[in-house]
Amino acid sequence: MFDIKKKFPDGFLWGGATAANQLEGAWDKGGKGPSIADTLPGGKERFAIANSQKFNWKLDSKEYTYPNHRGIDHYYRFKEDIKLFAEMGFKCYRFSIAWSRIFPQGDEEIPNEAGLRFYDRLIDECLKYDIEPVITISHYELPLNLAKSYGGWKNRDLIKFYERFAHVVLERYHSKVRYWMTFNEINSAFHFPVMSQGLVPSSGANDFTNIVQSWHNQFVASALAVKIGHELDEHLQIGCMILYATSYAYDANPINQYANLKQMQDFNFFCADVQVRGKYPQTTARMLKEHDVDPTALEITDKDLELIAQNTVDYIGFSYYMSRVTDVTSEHGEGVSGNLIGGVANPFLKSSDWGWQIDPKGLQIALNELYDRYQKPLFIVENGLGAKDIVEKDGAIHDDYRIGYLKQHIEAMRGAIADGVDLMGYTPWGCIDLVSASTGEMSKRYGFIYVDLDDEGKGTLDRSRKDSFYWYKKVIESNGEEL
Repeated sequence: MFDIKKKFPDGFLWGGATAANQLEGAWDKGGKGPSIADTLPGGKERFAIANSQKFNWKLDSKEYTYPNHRGIDHYYRFKEDIKLFAEMGFKCYRFSIAWSRIFPQGDEEIPNEAGLRFYDRLIDECLKYDIEPVITISHYELPLNLAKSYGGWKNRDLIKFYERFAHVVLERYHSKVRYWMTFNEINSAFHFPVMSQGLVPSSGANDFTNIVQSWHNQFVASALAVKIGHELDEHLQIGCMILYATSYAYDANPINQYANLKQMQDFNFFCADVQVRGKYPQTTARMLKEHDVDPTALEITDKDLELIAQNTVDYIGFSYYMSRVTDVTSEHGEGVSGNLIGGVANPFLKSSDWGWQIDPKGLQIALNELYDRYQKPLFIVENGLGAKDIVEKDGAIHDDYRIGYLKQHIEAMRGAIADGVDLMGYTPWGCIDLVSASTGEMSKRYGFIYVDLDDEGKGTLDRSRKDSFYWYKKVIESNGEEL
């Protein structure tokens, strides 16, 4: 009864993860409309540009490049890519459905059949190789019209548009797709609401009231998706998805300890609390006060709260790339960047080429923290190392650094399972090289599969296997025993 589990469970979902806007390309083909991701320029200043007061979602091809428009041509090469995933032995593949491929403007009543047929083919190609599709309904791909004409997720009209979108895809694919997630990294809006909420400074991103209202509207929309899915098939597994960053206080100073506790409550847990527990946490009033949000300014109805309470998620999907350190009492050297978050540098950790601190033990801590709090199955749906890969003269790509990173994190997962955590699966991010969300670069590579494309958009787009490809294949074959 109290035996320690030392192995990954049978049926563990090994696979990989992508997002439509970062790899599909064909941004204006097959009836697809533009998304907010299609307006984000390439380059290291991408987020700074999107966070500026002058940014208004306008395309300016004279000044900027837009690598998402082409992606890695997955729209036309998905069969080749899925075959490579199958060669690695994937048990599942996490991807997203581009909302504007199904509803080009977002507010139509009739979906775009050509877009649906594309995902018919993509899903069937996965099933051909016994790969379970894991679908994110909304992954930073809000139709551009909903951001420009409606002001993004702060507008309650988006609830009905999302409900229509979710109903169409769930009804179409529920007999083929068991695993779903409603919103990608929903809590990322705490620091950067551009991608998850379609809010920029010119449309109210700097007013935290708009962020909270947007969250509430998304919580209602998520609950509606859960309701629709469970009515179609009670066995569907519909999860939330958050960005999780294990957080440490810099020292034993109680002030830093409390600041770190609040950071965890507000960033790591707030959105999950609502979607998993079905109610706003007790810390909400304090958080709103600290961010100058007047609760009476929020449009939250009793019907909304009842819907949220009755339609909680089945599991928790989350991304984990790094940990963070909280220090509010003094300056301790340089800060560090990360996955939409920053903090004080941790002297005990090394960093990636892009400055993200590498903390495998932090993943084991994250798994324990989440499972202790919620007692729901967990699914690591993003994790990986963005790095610069070198192609040797013979075409080989020796990415031992990536193998080392993933190996350490898988060991941490096994440790968490021994701790008693219920872990469903693992889908490393960018299993095939794709356009970076944070910088629009191709040189920031995560994949097991190399794509011949550079930051200027030059290259053959040919696919090739890195050393990590063969390593991960053995990991899957051995169900995590051979690392």
